Amino acid sequence: MADLVLMEKADGVATVTLNRPEAMNALSKALRTRLYEVMSQIDGDDSVRAVVLTGAGTRAFTAGLDLKELGSQPGALGSANATGADENPVKAIELCSKPVIGAINGVAITGGFEVALACDILIASENARFADTHARVGVMPGWGLSQKLSRLIGISRAKELSLSGNFLDAATAERWGLVNRVVPADALLPTAQQLAADIASVDTAFITAYKRLIDDGFARPFGEAMALEHERSSAANSGVTPEAVEARRAGVQARGRAQ
Repeated sequence: MADLVLMEKADGVATVTLNRPEAMNALSKALRTRLYEVMSQIDGDDSVRAVVLTGAGTRAFTAGLDLKELGSQPGALGSANATGADENPVKAIELCSKPVIGAINGVAITGGFEVALACDILIASENARFADTHARVGVMPGWGLSQKLSRLIGISRAKELSLSGNFLDAATAERWGLVNRVVPADALLPTAQQLAADIASVDTAFITAYKRLIDDGFARPFGEAMALEHERSSAANSGVTPEAVEARRAGVQARGRAQ
């Protein structure tokens, strides 16, 4: 039996692939458990400094919870409100302290949309489409979509998607600020992996702390977030010496000229 979640490592970047292409990478219980195992492994692996998450094949990033499984197993619907990272794939992604880039290769539907929103950065192929069909299935979102989406694209646009269940194409997703960029399908993984490599070239401890500062601040009112930045920045910067800044200055300048 094929591994439900594939993982490859190269030059500090782990590429994680949801691997049920015959089922549009639907999030079965077994796949969710395996994703938790892989993300936990990555979080504890000092050789990995950034992550790319994608789906196998060209049709789907993931179509969300496996509806066949939900409809055939008593109590399976509880998965929509699971809080443990071994059952909730959003929690499994969030437990990883390293930046996660979502490479959206096809449709990201309902729970799959929620998995995409758990990533730190989204890059989409031209084939990508997003849909929130919770209303049409008759199940309320429990992995964060109802709150995250409105904060990313605005409340009116979020309501349009969630209340209609309509699909959002990649170009519109980029225009609305849901994804950072759209690239041809054959350029998706190279683009995401190059961005991950750029992130991986920075000090890992600093990136981890910076990601946490952004996330923790985003979850607070603006005034509290600014105070949080001041608190953590003051503590961190007090240990930075002029010699350390000078040692990095030439490299920063050279990289700027190259870009």
